[in-house]
Amino acid sequence: MQKFVGYRCSLCGQEYLPGQVTYACPRDGGNLNVELDYKAIQKKYQPEDVTSREDFSLWRYEPLLPVGAPKGDATPLHLAGWTPVFKLPVLAEELGLKHLWLKDESRNPSASFKDRASAIVVARAREIEAEVIVTASTGNAGAALACMSAAVGQKAVILAPKSAPPAKVAQLLVFGAKVILVDGSYDDAFDLAVKAANEFGWYCRNTGYNPFTAEGKKTAAFEIWEWWLEAHRDWHKKDHPLDNHSPLTIFVSVGDGNIISGIHKGFKDLHALGWIPNLPRLVGVQAEGSAAIANAFRGGTETIVPVSASTIADSISVDLPRDGVRAVRAARETGGAYITVSDDEIIRAIAKLGRVGVFAEPAGAAAYAGVERAAASGLTRSDDPVLILNTGSGLKDVRAAMRAVAEAPVIAPTLEALRQIA
Repeated sequence: MQKFVGYRCSLCGQEYLPGQVTYACPRDGGNLNVELDYKAIQKKYQPEDVTSREDFSLWRYEPLLPVGAPKGDATPLHLAGWTPVFKLPVLAEELGLKHLWLKDESRNPSASFKDRASAIVVARAREIEAEVIVTASTGNAGAALACMSAAVGQKAVILAPKSAPPAKVAQLLVFGAKVILVDGSYDDAFDLAVKAANEFGWYCRNTGYNPFTAEGKKTAAFEIWEWWLEAHRDWHKKDHPLDNHSPLTIFVSVGDGNIISGIHKGFKDLHALGWIPNLPRLVGVQAEGSAAIANAFRGGTETIVPVSASTIADSISVDLPRDGVRAVRAARETGGAYITVSDDEIIRAIAKLGRVGVFAEPAGAAAYAGVERAAASGLTRSDDPVLILNTGSGLKDVRAAMRAVAEAPVIAPTLEALRQIA
Protein backbone atom coordinates (compact mmCIF):
# COMPACT_ATOMS: atom_id res chain seq x y z
CA MET A 1 0.00 0.00 0.00
CA GLN A 2 1.34 3.44 -0.96
CA LYS A 3 2.08 5.76 1.96
CA PHE A 4 2.13 8.86 -0.25
CA VAL A 5 -0.33 10.28 -2.74
CA GLY A 6 2.07 11.23 -5.52
CA TYR A 7 4.65 13.76 -6.66
CA ARG A 8 4.67 17.45 -7.49
CA CYS A 9 7.27 19.09 -9.72
CA SER A 10 9.16 21.84 -7.92
CA LEU A 11 9.38 23.90 -11.13
CA CYS A 12 6.11 23.64 -13.03
CA GLY A 13 3.85 22.29 -10.28
CA GLN A 14 2.69 19.32 -12.37
CA GLU A 15 1.30 16.52 -10.22
CA TYR A 16 1.89 12.81 -10.81
CA LEU A 17 0.49 9.65 -9.30
CA PRO A 18 2.99 7.31 -7.57
CA GLY A 19 3.33 4.98 -10.56
CA GLN A 20 3.60 7.65 -13.26
CA VAL A 21 7.16 8.81 -12.62
CA THR A 22 10.25 7.64 -10.76
CA TYR A 23 12.78 10.45 -10.76
CA ALA A 24 12.60 13.98 -12.23
CA CYS A 25 9.65 15.70 -13.88
CA PRO A 26 9.29 14.47 -17.49
CA ARG A 27 8.19 17.92 -18.66
CA ASP A 28 11.07 20.09 -17.45
CA GLY A 29 13.45 17.93 -15.41
CA GLY A 30 12.45 19.60 -12.15
CA ASN A 31 13.04 17.89 -8.81
CA LEU A 32 9.95 16.09 -7.56
CA ASN A 33 8.47 16.64 -4.12
CA VAL A 34 6.89 13.58 -2.54
CA GLU A 35 3.34 14.51 -1.56
CA LEU A 36 1.88 13.17 1.69
CA ASP A 37 -1.80 13.02 2.65
CA TYR A 38 -1.69 15.59 5.43
CA LYS A 39 -5.39 15.32 6.23
CA ALA A 40 -5.14 11.58 6.71
CA ILE A 41 -2.10 12.02 8.97
CA GLN A 42 -3.88 14.71 11.01
CA LYS A 43 -6.86 12.42 11.55
CA LYS A 44 -4.71 9.54 12.73
CA TYR A 45 -1.86 11.22 14.62
CA GLN A 46 -1.15 13.98 17.10
CA PRO A 47 2.41 15.19 17.79
CA GLU A 48 2.59 13.21 21.03
CA ASP A 49 1.77 10.02 19.13
CA VAL A 50 5.13 10.47 17.38
CA THR A 51 7.21 11.88 20.23
CA SER A 52 6.13 9.08 22.57
CA ARG A 53 7.30 6.29 20.26
CA GLU A 54 9.98 3.99 21.67
CA ASP A 55 11.92 3.76 18.39
CA PHE A 56 14.98 6.00 18.71
CA SER A 57 16.01 6.20 15.07
CA LEU A 58 14.70 8.00 12.00
CA TRP A 59 11.97 5.31 11.83
CA ARG A 60 10.50 6.97 14.90
CA TYR A 61 8.88 9.28 12.35
CA GLU A 62 7.46 6.52 10.17
CA PRO A 63 3.95 8.08 10.28
CA LEU A 64 5.43 11.07 8.41
CA LEU A 65 7.45 9.05 5.88
CA PRO A 66 6.44 7.82 2.41
CA VAL A 67 7.87 4.33 3.03
CA GLY A 68 7.51 1.78 5.77
CA ALA A 69 10.38 0.46 7.87
CA PRO A 70 11.90 -2.68 6.32
CA LYS A 71 11.46 -5.93 8.19
CA GLY A 72 13.96 -6.73 10.92
CA ASP A 73 15.52 -4.62 13.64
CA ALA A 74 18.81 -3.44 15.10
CA THR A 75 20.66 -3.38 11.75
CA PRO A 76 22.42 -0.19 10.59
CA LEU A 77 19.42 0.42 8.33
CA HIS A 78 17.13 0.40 11.35
CA LEU A 79 19.40 2.51 13.56
CA ALA A 80 20.17 5.52 11.34
CA GLY A 81 19.23 8.90 12.71
CA TRP A 82 18.44 10.13 16.24
CA THR A 83 21.81 11.86 16.44
CA PRO A 84 22.76 13.95 19.49
CA VAL A 85 22.64 17.70 19.94
CA PHE A 86 25.04 19.32 22.37
CA LYS A 87 25.97 22.81 23.50
CA LEU A 88 29.16 24.60 22.46
CA PRO A 89 29.59 27.17 25.27
CA VAL A 90 33.29 27.86 24.62
CA LEU A 91 32.75 28.64 20.94
CA ALA A 92 29.54 30.53 21.72
CA GLU A 93 31.46 32.86 24.00
CA GLU A 94 34.17 33.42 21.39
CA LEU A 95 31.50 34.37 18.85
CA GLY A 96 29.48 36.54 21.21
CA LEU A 97 26.49 34.19 21.04
CA LYS A 98 24.45 33.19 24.06
CA HIS A 99 23.07 29.99 22.57
CA LEU A 100 25.01 27.70 20.23
CA TRP A 101 24.36 24.02 19.63
CA LEU A 102 25.65 21.36 17.23
CA LYS A 103 23.80 18.33 15.88
CA ASP A 104 26.41 15.65 15.24
CA GLU A 105 25.56 13.53 12.20
CA SER A 106 28.89 11.72 12.42
CA ARG A 107 27.16 9.41 14.92
CA ASN A 108 25.22 7.71 12.12
CA PRO A 109 26.18 4.11 11.20
CA SER A 110 28.44 5.09 8.28
CA ALA A 111 29.45 8.34 10.04
CA SER A 112 27.58 10.88 7.91
CA PHE A 113 24.25 12.59 7.37
CA LYS A 114 23.80 10.67 4.11
CA ASP A 115 22.67 7.55 6.00
CA ARG A 116 19.27 9.19 6.32
CA ALA A 117 18.70 9.42 2.56
CA SER A 118 20.16 5.99 1.88
CA ALA A 119 17.98 4.31 4.51
CA ILE A 120 14.83 5.65 2.89
CA VAL A 121 16.03 4.89 -0.65
CA VAL A 122 16.92 1.31 0.28
CA ALA A 123 13.51 0.91 1.91
CA ARG A 124 11.88 2.21 -1.27
CA ALA A 125 14.02 -0.12 -3.39
CA ARG A 126 12.81 -3.06 -1.33
CA GLU A 127 9.21 -1.99 -1.83
CA ILE A 128 9.54 -1.84 -5.61
CA GLU A 129 11.73 -4.98 -5.66
CA ALA A 130 14.72 -3.29 -7.28
CA GLU A 131 17.59 -5.71 -7.73
CA VAL A 132 20.43 -3.16 -7.87
CA ILE A 133 20.79 0.40 -6.56
CA VAL A 134 23.32 2.73 -8.19
CA THR A 135 24.55 6.12 -7.08
CA ALA A 136 27.20 8.71 -7.84
CA SER A 137 29.06 9.95 -4.81
CA THR A 138 32.15 11.81 -3.65
CA GLY A 139 32.19 9.30 -0.81
CA ASN A 140 29.58 9.91 1.88
CA ALA A 141 26.44 9.09 -0.11
CA GLY A 142 28.12 6.03 -1.53
CA ALA A 143 29.32 4.84 1.88
CA ALA A 144 25.85 5.35 3.27
CA LEU A 145 24.24 3.41 0.43
CA ALA A 146 26.82 0.63 0.71
CA CYS A 147 26.27 0.41 4.47
CA MET A 148 22.46 0.43 4.33
CA SER A 149 22.45 -2.04 1.43
CA ALA A 150 24.84 -4.41 3.18
CA ALA A 151 22.54 -4.44 6.21
CA VAL A 152 19.74 -6.06 4.19
CA GLY A 153 21.65 -7.86 1.45
CA GLN A 154 20.84 -5.33 -1.27
CA LYS A 155 23.20 -5.04 -4.27
CA ALA A 156 24.76 -1.58 -4.66
CA VAL A 157 26.95 -0.02 -7.34
CA ILE A 158 28.89 3.15 -6.46
CA LEU A 159 30.39 5.49 -9.06
CA ALA A 160 32.89 7.85 -7.40
CA PRO A 161 35.33 10.33 -8.91
CA LYS A 162 38.87 9.00 -8.70
CA SER A 163 39.72 12.03 -6.51
CA ALA A 164 37.50 10.75 -3.66
CA PRO A 165 39.38 10.56 -0.32
CA PRO A 166 40.90 7.10 0.27
CA ALA A 167 39.11 6.70 3.61
CA LYS A 168 35.76 7.09 1.91
CA VAL A 169 36.65 4.68 -0.87
CA ALA A 170 37.78 2.17 1.76
CA GLN A 171 34.35 2.34 3.38
CA LEU A 172 32.65 1.62 0.07
CA LEU A 173 34.81 -1.42 -0.54
CA VAL A 174 34.57 -2.83 2.99
CA PHE A 175 30.77 -2.63 2.91
CA GLY A 176 30.85 -4.88 -0.15
CA ALA A 177 29.52 -2.53 -2.80
CA LYS A 178 30.66 -2.69 -6.42
CA VAL A 179 32.91 0.37 -6.52
CA ILE A 180 33.97 2.00 -9.78
CA LEU A 181 36.18 5.09 -9.84
CA VAL A 182 35.39 7.51 -12.64
CA ASP A 183 38.14 9.44 -14.38
CA GLY A 184 36.26 12.70 -14.08
CA SER A 185 34.32 14.88 -11.66
CA TYR A 186 31.38 14.13 -9.39
CA ASP A 187 29.14 15.59 -12.07
CA ASP A 188 30.53 13.12 -14.58
CA ALA A 189 29.81 10.26 -12.18
CA PHE A 190 26.30 11.63 -11.60
CA ASP A 191 25.46 11.65 -15.30
CA LEU A 192 26.92 8.17 -15.76
CA ALA A 193 24.80 6.81 -12.88
CA VAL A 194 21.64 8.15 -14.52
CA LYS A 195 22.59 6.58 -17.85
CA ALA A 196 23.42 3.27 -16.16
CA ALA A 197 20.08 3.20 -14.36
CA ASN A 198 18.25 3.74 -17.64
CA GLU A 199 20.36 1.20 -19.52
CA PHE A 200 20.50 -1.62 -16.98
CA GLY A 201 17.23 -1.13 -15.11
CA TRP A 202 19.00 -0.24 -11.86
CA TYR A 203 17.34 1.97 -9.23
CA CYS A 204 19.18 5.30 -9.07
CA ARG A 205 19.80 6.90 -5.67
CA ASN A 206 21.47 10.04 -7.05
CA THR A 207 21.08 12.96 -4.67
CA GLY A 208 18.14 15.18 -5.57
CA TYR A 209 17.39 13.20 -8.72
CA ASN A 210 15.72 10.50 -6.62
CA PRO A 211 12.88 12.25 -4.74
CA PHE A 212 13.21 9.90 -1.77
CA THR A 213 16.66 11.29 -0.86
CA ALA A 214 15.03 14.48 0.43
CA GLU A 215 12.47 12.38 2.29
CA GLY A 216 15.29 10.74 4.21
CA LYS A 217 17.08 13.98 4.92
CA LYS A 218 13.90 15.63 6.21
CA THR A 219 14.04 13.31 9.22
CA ALA A 220 16.75 15.57 10.66
CA ALA A 221 14.15 18.35 10.72
CA PHE A 222 11.81 16.10 12.71
CA GLU A 223 14.55 15.38 15.24
CA ILE A 224 15.42 19.08 15.51
CA TRP A 225 11.72 19.84 16.02
CA GLU A 226 11.45 17.31 18.83
CA TRP A 227 14.71 18.45 20.45
CA TRP A 228 13.67 22.10 20.18
CA LEU A 229 10.35 21.41 21.92
CA GLU A 230 12.27 20.49 25.05
CA ALA A 231 15.19 22.88 24.65
CA HIS A 232 12.80 25.72 23.92
CA ARG A 233 10.82 25.08 27.12
CA ASP A 234 13.97 25.08 29.23
CA TRP A 235 15.28 28.15 27.47
CA HIS A 236 12.06 30.07 28.09
CA LYS A 237 12.16 29.32 31.78
CA LYS A 238 15.65 30.76 32.05
CA ASP A 239 16.03 33.50 29.46
CA HIS A 240 12.92 34.29 27.43
CA PRO A 241 9.73 33.99 29.47
CA LEU A 242 7.86 36.36 27.15
CA ASP A 243 8.61 34.43 23.95
CA ASN A 244 10.11 37.57 22.36
CA HIS A 245 13.07 36.02 20.58
CA SER A 246 14.30 35.24 17.12
CA PRO A 247 13.51 31.87 15.55
CA LEU A 248 16.01 29.05 15.69
CA THR A 249 18.66 29.55 12.98
CA ILE A 250 20.15 26.40 11.45
CA PHE A 251 23.46 26.50 9.56
CA VAL A 252 23.81 23.80 6.89
CA SER A 253 26.71 23.20 4.52
CA VAL A 254 25.49 23.00 0.92
CA GLY A 255 26.79 21.21 -2.18
CA ASP A 256 24.08 19.69 -4.36
CA GLY A 257 21.47 21.42 -2.17
CA ASN A 258 19.61 18.28 -1.15
CA ILE A 259 20.33 18.43 2.59
CA ILE A 260 19.02 21.95 3.06
CA SER A 261 16.04 21.30 0.77
CA GLY A 262 15.27 18.08 2.63
CA ILE A 263 15.39 19.81 6.00
CA HIS A 264 13.15 22.53 4.59
CA LYS A 265 10.71 19.85 3.39
CA GLY A 266 10.59 18.34 6.86
CA PHE A 267 9.71 21.61 8.51
CA LYS A 268 7.14 22.34 5.79
CA ASP A 269 5.54 18.96 6.52
CA LEU A 270 5.31 19.83 10.22
CA HIS A 271 3.87 23.25 9.40
CA ALA A 272 1.29 21.78 7.01
CA LEU A 273 0.17 19.44 9.78
CA GLY A 274 -0.20 22.38 12.16
CA TRP A 275 2.46 20.97 14.49
CA ILE A 276 4.69 24.07 14.33
CA PRO A 277 3.56 27.71 13.98
CA ASN A 278 6.60 28.93 12.02
CA LEU A 279 9.62 27.57 10.21
CA PRO A 280 13.16 28.02 11.58
CA ARG A 281 15.57 30.15 9.60
CA LEU A 282 17.84 28.13 7.29
CA VAL A 283 21.27 29.45 6.36
CA GLY A 284 23.21 27.63 3.65
CA VAL A 285 27.00 27.67 3.70
CA GLN A 286 28.97 26.99 0.54
CA ALA A 287 32.69 26.86 -0.15
CA GLU A 288 33.86 29.88 -2.15
CA GLY A 289 35.14 27.51 -4.79
CA SER A 290 31.80 25.74 -5.17
CA ALA A 291 29.16 28.41 -4.75
CA ALA A 292 26.64 28.04 -7.59
CA ILE A 293 23.64 28.10 -5.26
CA ALA A 294 24.94 31.02 -3.19
CA ASN A 295 25.53 32.93 -6.42
CA ALA A 296 21.93 32.37 -7.49
CA PHE A 297 20.56 33.36 -4.09
CA ARG A 298 22.58 36.58 -4.03
CA GLY A 299 21.53 37.34 -7.59
CA GLY A 300 17.85 37.01 -6.68
CA THR A 301 17.32 34.22 -9.19
CA GLU A 302 16.54 30.52 -9.28
CA THR A 303 18.73 29.97 -12.32
CA ILE A 304 21.69 27.87 -11.25
CA VAL A 305 24.78 28.61 -13.33
CA PRO A 306 27.42 25.86 -13.16
CA VAL A 307 30.87 26.61 -11.76
CA SER A 308 34.19 24.82 -12.01
CA ALA A 309 34.19 23.59 -8.41
CA SER A 310 37.40 23.46 -6.39
CA THR A 311 37.43 23.13 -2.59
CA ILE A 312 38.97 21.05 0.16
CA ALA A 313 35.44 20.10 1.21
CA ASP A 314 34.87 17.32 -1.32
CA SER A 315 31.37 16.53 0.02
CA ILE A 316 30.15 19.93 -1.13
CA SER A 317 32.28 20.25 -4.26
CA VAL A 318 29.78 20.36 -7.13
CA ASP A 319 29.91 22.02 -10.54
CA LEU A 320 26.16 21.86 -11.19
CA PRO A 321 23.99 21.41 -8.08
CA ARG A 322 21.15 18.99 -8.81
CA ASP A 323 18.79 20.39 -6.18
CA GLY A 324 19.68 24.04 -6.53
CA VAL A 325 16.24 25.58 -6.98
CA ARG A 326 14.79 24.01 -3.85
CA ALA A 327 17.98 24.91 -1.97
CA VAL A 328 17.59 28.57 -2.92
CA ARG A 329 13.96 28.49 -1.79
CA ALA A 330 14.88 26.86 1.52
CA ALA A 331 16.77 29.97 2.56
CA ARG A 332 14.51 32.51 0.86
CA GLU A 333 11.25 31.11 2.23
CA THR A 334 12.54 30.94 5.82
CA GLY A 335 14.16 34.38 5.99
CA GLY A 336 17.58 32.75 5.80
CA ALA A 337 20.64 33.47 3.70
CA TYR A 338 23.66 32.02 1.95
CA ILE A 339 27.23 32.48 3.10
CA THR A 340 30.45 31.49 1.35
CA VAL A 341 33.63 30.56 3.19
CA SER A 342 37.21 29.97 2.06
CA ASP A 343 39.13 26.72 2.34
CA ASP A 344 41.40 28.38 4.92
CA GLU A 345 38.35 29.20 7.04
CA ILE A 346 37.14 25.61 6.72
CA ILE A 347 40.51 24.25 7.84
CA ARG A 348 40.59 26.59 10.85
CA ALA A 349 37.03 25.54 11.70
CA ILE A 350 38.10 21.87 11.78
CA ALA A 351 40.65 22.75 14.46
CA LYS A 352 38.25 24.93 16.45
CA LEU A 353 35.55 22.25 16.55
CA GLY A 354 38.18 19.71 17.53
CA ARG A 355 39.04 21.82 20.59
CA VAL A 356 35.52 21.27 21.90
CA GLY A 357 35.36 17.56 21.14
CA VAL A 358 33.87 17.53 17.63
CA PHE A 359 35.87 15.87 14.84
CA ALA A 360 34.19 17.27 11.75
CA GLU A 361 34.79 16.57 8.09
CA PRO A 362 35.51 19.69 5.98
CA ALA A 363 31.87 20.01 4.86
CA GLY A 364 30.66 19.90 8.47
CA ALA A 365 33.31 22.40 9.53
CA ALA A 366 32.15 24.71 6.72
CA ALA A 367 28.87 25.18 8.57
CA TYR A 368 30.74 26.43 11.65
CA ALA A 369 32.89 28.70 9.48
CA GLY A 370 29.60 30.12 8.21
CA VAL A 371 28.49 30.87 11.76
CA GLU A 372 31.73 32.77 12.32
CA ARG A 373 31.06 34.86 9.22
CA ALA A 374 27.44 35.43 10.25
CA ALA A 375 28.38 36.54 13.76
CA ALA A 376 31.03 38.93 12.44
CA SER A 377 28.69 40.47 9.86
CA GLY A 378 25.66 40.83 12.14
CA LEU A 379 23.59 38.23 10.30
CA THR A 380 23.19 36.54 13.67
CA ARG A 381 22.73 38.52 16.86
CA SER A 382 23.93 37.60 20.33
CA ASP A 383 20.45 36.47 21.46
CA ASP A 384 19.74 34.32 18.41
CA PRO A 385 19.50 30.58 19.08
CA VAL A 386 21.88 28.94 16.59
CA LEU A 387 22.24 25.27 15.62
CA ILE A 388 25.08 23.92 13.46
CA LEU A 389 24.71 20.72 11.46
CA ASN A 390 27.92 18.66 11.37
CA THR A 391 27.39 16.45 8.34
CA GLY A 392 30.11 13.87 8.91
CA SER A 393 33.16 12.58 10.75
CA GLY A 394 36.64 13.97 10.29
CA LEU A 395 37.83 10.40 9.86
CA LYS A 396 36.26 10.61 6.39
CA ASP A 397 39.10 12.86 5.22
CA VAL A 398 42.18 12.56 7.42
CA ARG A 399 44.34 14.44 4.90
CA ALA A 400 42.20 17.55 5.38
CA ALA A 401 42.25 17.13 9.15
CA MET A 402 46.05 17.01 9.17
CA ARG A 403 46.14 20.36 7.40
CA ALA A 404 44.31 21.85 10.38
CA VAL A 405 46.92 20.86 12.98
CA ALA A 406 50.66 20.74 13.53
CA GLU A 407 52.40 17.40 13.13
CA ALA A 408 53.13 15.46 16.30
CA PRO A 409 56.81 15.55 17.34
CA VAL A 410 58.88 12.39 17.45
CA ILE A 411 61.13 11.89 20.50
CA ALA A 412 63.39 9.29 21.99
CA PRO A 413 61.66 7.05 24.59
CA THR A 414 63.22 8.89 27.55
CA LEU A 415 61.95 11.23 30.25
CA GLU A 416 64.63 13.76 29.37
CA ALA A 417 63.39 13.97 25.79
CA LEU A 418 59.80 14.31 26.99
CA ARG A 419 60.82 16.98 29.52
CA GLN A 420 62.30 19.13 26.78
CA ILE A 421 59.00 19.45 24.91
CA ALA A 422 56.39 18.98 27.68
